[in-house]
Amino acid sequence: MVSKNEINFIVSLQKKKIRDEQRLFVIEGDKLVKEYLSARVRIKQLVAKPEFLNSLPLFLKKGIEEIIPASYEELKKISTLKTPHNALAVVEMPENAPDLSDLKKGLTVALDCVQDPGNLGTIIRAAAWFGLINIYCSPDCVDVYNPKVIQASMGATLQVKVFYTSLKEILAKAIAMNLPVYGAVLDGESIYSSRLADRGIILLGNESKGISDELLQVVTDKIAIPRLADSTPGIDSLNVSMAASVIFSEFTRSRGRQL
Repeated sequence: MVSKNEINFIVSLQKKKIRDEQRLFVIEGDKLVKEYLSARVRIKQLVAKPEFLNSLPLFLKKGIEEIIPASYEELKKISTLKTPHNALAVVEMPENAPDLSDLKKGLTVALDCVQDPGNLGTIIRAAAWFGLINIYCSPDCVDVYNPKVIQASMGATLQVKVFYTSLKEILAKAIAMNLPVYGAVLDGESIYSSRLADRGIILLGNESKGISDELLQVVTDKIAIPRLADSTPGIDSLNVSMAASVIFSEFTRSRGRQL
């Protein structure tokens, strides 16, 4: 049974301020919870239906600080979803510190003011798929531990590290290392004809405003996904997460071509 205090505490973690103070966040869903358990991530609380708890091997349960059996109605009170899953867990945030020397090891993603949770989650998922393990976000990006980001990323936060910092400093550091900064813009060179390196920064901008003028000044290579269809009213650009997937894919294809 889930106590009233436990319900209030878990619900409070929907707020970024509380998440940051407690260094905790919430994950939901049978598959997602099992992935985090298998990855040996520190689970503070697991709230789940008895049948879900009974399905877990004993060795996975040993890493959980507190296990709380719950009914559907109790899960509904703490879930951010209209229809709750069988399991929800409170997880400790990882203590990740950026290592700027990693910039020289491959491609790094930088996000300028991406504010939609679904977009950030999808970008993280795409980055994990294409082996891009570091994402630098400007401070005004949506929080990576927002429940909607976690849901959209589908466990990819286990493979991708997300940092919040001044992008101007990161880009300046990359340029000092003679690394290219690829800025995704509407008037850039077609990504299909551009010479793409296997190291550097892929910079993506805000959903409506694109990359800020301040950061555009330090972009070394402007790239774009060419529009091949006839003009269609209401469609003047790709969603940023869709664009990210296409761009990541083309960089991967280009690396394969160079091997």
